[in-house]
Formats: sequence, C-alpha cells, structure tokens
Amino acid sequence: MMALMPKFPMLLMNSARHPSQPTQALGIGSRQMYILVVDDKPQNLRLLADLLSAEGYSVRKSLNGSMAITAAQASPPDLILLDIMMPEMDGYEVCRQLKAAAATATIPVIFLSALDEAFDKVRAFQVGAADYVTKPFQVEEVLVRIKNQLALRAAQQQIQQLNADLEARVQERTHQLEQAMLDLRQEAAERQLVQAQLLDLALHDPLTGLPNRAYLLDRLAQSLDDLAATADHSFALLFLDCDRFKLINDSLGYSLGDALLQAIAERLQQLAQPQDTLVRLGGDEFALLLAVCEEPSQPMQVARQIQQLLSAPFCLRQREVFVSVSIGIVFGERSYEQPEHLLRDADTAMHRAKARQRGSYHIFDPALYLATLHALQLETDLRHALQRRELELHYQPIVDLASGNLFGVEALVRWSHPTRGFIPPDRFIPVAEETGLIIELGAWVLETACQQAYDWQRAGLVAADFTLGVNISVHQFAHPQFLQQIDQVLAETGFSSTCLKLEMTESAIMDNTQQAAATMQALRDRQIRLSIDDFGTGYSSLSYLHLFPVDTLKIDRTFIQHLSEAEKTLNLVAAILGMAKALGIVAIAEGIETAEQAQLLRQLDCNLGQGYWFARPLTATAFAEHCCQSAEESAAG
Repeated sequence: MMALMPKFPMLLMNSARHPSQPTQALGIGSRQMYILVVDDKPQNLRLLADLLSAEGYSVRKSLNGSMAITAAQASPPDLILLDIMMPEMDGYEVCRQLKAAAATATIPVIFLSALDEAFDKVRAFQVGAADYVTKPFQVEEVLVRIKNQLALRAAQQQIQQLNADLEARVQERTHQLEQAMLDLRQEAAERQLVQAQLLDLALHDPLTGLPNRAYLLDRLAQSLDDLAATADHSFALLFLDCDRFKLINDSLGYSLGDALLQAIAERLQQLAQPQDTLVRLGGDEFALLLAVCEEPSQPMQVARQIQQLLSAPFCLRQREVFVSVSIGIVFGERSYEQPEHLLRDADTAMHRAKARQRGSYHIFDPALYLATLHALQLETDLRHALQRRELELHYQPIVDLASGNLFGVEALVRWSHPTRGFIPPDRFIPVAEETGLIIELGAWVLETACQQAYDWQRAGLVAADFTLGVNISVHQFAHPQFLQQIDQVLAETGFSSTCLKLEMTESAIMDNTQQAAATMQALRDRQIRLSIDDFGTGYSSLSYLHLFPVDTLKIDRTFIQHLSEAEKTLNLVAAILGMAKALGIVAIAEGIETAEQAQLLRQLDCNLGQGYWFARPLTATAFAEHCCQSAEESAAG
C-alpha cells in the first residue's frame, strides 16, 4: 500500500522544472506517451497524475490491481507506475499477470514503494519489474527513470519496426535474387577495398608515405624467421634520429618541420634498395632495415652514406636548413626472439652515438643493454634510497693554506647501498640529474648540511664565520622554486646565509646567462656566497667571472695533480690565481694530496685548499672529533 507522502508535495514545489513548462513527452511518430498509475491511495494517484500531466504525459489511474490489469489490456499504456502494498492483489501479483499476458508483457513496470529491503527489490525484479524507486523519492529521479524506460521502450519498438521493415524488404526482393547476389558481390569487393585502404593507413605514415613502426616490426619478425631457417642469412637495422630537430620546430615552426621530414624521407629513399625497408618511426626518427648484408661492413658504409647525403642543405620555402642524424646499428642474431628487442637495441645504440658525438653512428654492443638495465635499476634503487634515508653526507675540510686553520667544509653526498656497497657519486649523480631526482636529492643535501653546520656552530666546534659549501646542479639552479627553497631551508635550520657557499659548475651559468645572472644576483642580495666548481674544465670565460657576482673559484684537481710534474701546468695555475686575485675572487685548490703540492700552492699565494693531504671527507661524527682534536693540538701548541 502506498503510504501518505508528507514530503511529496514539498518535492513537487522544489522541482527544478515548473509545471507550467511541460516537457514534450512524445514517442514514436510524435505520439503522446501514455502512463498508467496504480495506487490504492487517491491522494497519491492525484499527485502523481498532476506531476506527470505537467510533464506532458497522458495519464490514467487505477485504485487496485484488477482495474489496472483490465485497463492495461483494454488500452496498453507505454509505462506503468505500480505500488506494491495494495489490498486484494498486491503489486507483485499485478506485475506477474501483466508479464504473463502477451498484450502487456513488454510494458515496462516501475515499482514505487516504501519497502526498501533488498528482498523486496529482488522479488520485484524477479516478477518482471523494469525499475524500483523507494519512497519518499525525489521528483527529478522519478522523472528521469520514467524517461529512461520510455526511451528504452521506444528504442525497442523502433528496432522491432526496423526488423519488420527489413523482413518486408527481404520478402520483396526474393524474386530479385540474382541482382541481390550481384549487389552482395559488389559490396564484398568494396569492403575488401576499404579494408585494404585501412590496412595501408595502419601500416604507413601519413606525413611521409613511408611504412611505419608496425610495418617494420612485421618485417623484422620475418627477417628473424629467415635467419632461423637459413644459416648464412644476415641483416641489420639502422635507427636514425635527427639532431636538434626540436630547435628547428621551435624556431621555424611545425609546418616547416613537417616539410623537412618529408624532404629527409625523399633523400633516404634514394639509398634504400628494393629489398630494404625504410620507415618513419615517429617524430624525427627513421629506421632502415637492410634485409641482406653481404659484408659485415655494409651497415657502416650505409650509415656514412646517409650522413653524407643529409649533410647537404635543404632548401625549404626560401630557407637553407641543415640537419644531421645520429645512427644506431644492430645486427640480426639468433639470440633475438622478439622484433621489439632489435628496435630497442638499435635505439640504445643511437642514443650512445648522440651522447658521444652528434652526427655519428654507433654499433650496438650487448654491454650497452646491460648498462641500460643497470642504469634503470640504479634509478629504482636511488628512489628507494631517498625514501629510506640510505644517503649520508660527508664533509671535507677546507683550510687556509697560509695559516693551516680550518676555513670551512664542502658537503659531499655518499651512498652505501644495502647490497651493492659503496656507489660513487659520479655514478648516481648523473642518474639523478637525468631522471629529475636531483631536485629532491639536492633539497635533502642542502637542508641536512645547513642543519649540521648550525649544530656545530652552536656546540662551539667551529667558528661563527665557518663556511659551508654545498654543490648545486644545473637542474637545481634552473628550477623555478630554487630561491624559495633556499629561503625555506635557512629559515627552518637557523643557519646564517653569510656562511653558506653554493658551488656550481661553469655550465650551470653559461647554459642560460640571463637567468643565471638574475638568480645569482638574488643569491648575492641574500648575502650567500657563490663559487665556481671545477674551474678550467668548462667554458673558463673571463667574461662571466667579470659580469657575474662570483666570490670564489675552485681550481680543478686535474691541474693540481700535475702541479709538480710540468712547468706548463704550474704556470697555468699561477695564471688562474693571478686572474682571481685581480678580480677580487678567492681561489680554492682542490685535490691536494702531497706536501709538495701544498707548498707550491702557498708559494703561488693560493688562498685556500682541500684534499687528502689535509683530510678525507669525514662523517659528521668524525668531523666533530677532528675539530676537537685540532682544538686540543692548538691548545697544546
């Protein structure tokens, strides 16, 4: 039985659709949709009828199940709203009888009931209900469910009508069987043509017209099969990547970039033999499959021919454009089981060629693959190391060469892997820079070092003007949040900015001089010292030393190691020191390992030095002990 619904009128008033603006409730052929509402409560019948009429539906009402069945059979409605709890015959029985009769079996029934137990809903669907709405309900929800069921019924009726029309057409054309067979044959031929066209699109690059990656993988699979079947069969794959192509796109536009790719494809086709396969892999990458290698040197000869062919300028829209390619070469071997592996190794060899010298070629060596796997594993382990705090900072003292007193330290990150042991920084730092982990790693180093130096100052182990050197990578220096990160670390640790010295390579400055100048000036405004690390191995330009606010420069250890061996090196170091002194820049000599080197640097009037001769990089605890021991020795002296 439908209970009185005190919330129902309120829901009508809160409905988003005003009754004076009915929806056009039309079915097939613009016929007004007819809904039968069954409820033993006149008030509920009236409210529902008013609601549905306002929506543009034609409504009939029944107070009990018997009347509902009679009305439905006399004039089948498009949808029935049915209460469950009614006297004499409940909604379940009404629905069951409606579904049992052919004339009413397909009419969708939506139960509206205050019963909300899962058992009641399951029983409703078992007797054939299309939907179930629990009272009290939202008006919009009921309207949406009604519309959904009416739309579904209309679609079903449409399908039935379409099926009937189709059947009529089939019967009509029975006598035209021969013509129909011809039509079918023609349709089949057209379909085959379309399939061939789609296959061609799937296997070819739309820009250059060359075959694509999918086509190449298929040919590589065939080559591997031929290799397995024929003992003397040999083939090779060349992977080509245009150097600095992004610069062409960014400066001249993507339209001209596309024209350049088309021109490159045309030139490469001049070299490809009929049995070979030239493909565009995507972007600025191409590949050439040499189906038959008569000589082991043939792929290298082809690579040189490609580079020579592409070295001539491309004339595009009254512009001369020059391009070079880096090429990776891999030979087909029986050890390969998947064509993707050949493509992977050729790509690896290409990247090695690009890293060594752009515009060159490189032959794949299995060691490259192992190195790639090791690099990938190293990246994974480094991520875990950052999470698990496996990294540690060591501190190498920097001393005043004239007095021998401690001037400061350089913070150096160290990694003791739980299973692989000590991993040198020159192995994991490049991985961190390549993957972007250097940002997180650098932030940790900066914060940890500043906190440790501040703790030493508070404990009286070092002087108040003690200097902490922290290495900053190119990626950190160019990061948009770099200055904010520096400010946050200094504020949280309490370490004075005047004691912090940021060490960066020359490339960090010269990669973007305008941004570098602005960042360095902002650091100088914060009274943070700036140092050029490994001086003499990069740009070594006097202009940036003059223009940028540099405080110190560190003479690279390669000069110091040969200081006593060659007069030329000695004179070069003397020149660097003289230049630094003239510019008011403090010089630090790195890698001092012998007393003779230290003495020569004193004679050259070098300000500061660091190296194994004074102390190796020390843990925080060992450095504290080193400071205590130095203090005791000074007191005893």
